[in-house]
Amino acid sequence: MPLYAIGDREPSIHPDAFVHPDAVIIGLVEVGAEASVWPTAVLRGDDGRIVIGPRTSIQDGTVIHATLIEDTVIGADCVVGHNAHLEGCVVEDGSLVGSGSTVLNGATVRGGALVGAGALVPPGTEVPARAMALGVPAKIRPDAVDEDAFATNVAVYVERAAAYKTGLRRLD
Repeated sequence: MPLYAIGDREPSIHPDAFVHPDAVIIGLVEVGAEASVWPTAVLRGDDGRIVIGPRTSIQDGTVIHATLIEDTVIGADCVVGHNAHLEGCVVEDGSLVGSGSTVLNGATVRGGALVGAGALVPPGTEVPARAMALGVPAKIRPDAVDEDAFATNVAVYVERAAAYKTGLRRLD
């Protein structure tokens, strides 16, 4: 996997995490235990810090960046879907950020919330705990997500990452 330092900013990958060889991690990026970062994801911590919590899945094609003002912090037990873009935001534990969605600077996705596929969470928006944020720009539907709604998704990706960590092999 391409890991890059930029100046004195270096990635820190927990030994129990899985980072696919085709993902790119640059700068001040922390990846927690049993977290997974999938092919073509780019995590660029050149301006600020990026934190990926334990058991969180960052799926294929996702772009995560931090700014000079705002770090990007994704909590434990989260799923970030394919081709999402997160920039200078906070996603709390147990949340799901859907495929193709964007969560921008200063936004906070509270615990157990869902950002729907293709949604745009504008700068400074707060998505309450267990709410859904749907559409462009996202409209909030409060109390729409069951507690632990994403636990199965998290468990599947923890198991998948463990299988990839021991069984992935390149054939060319």
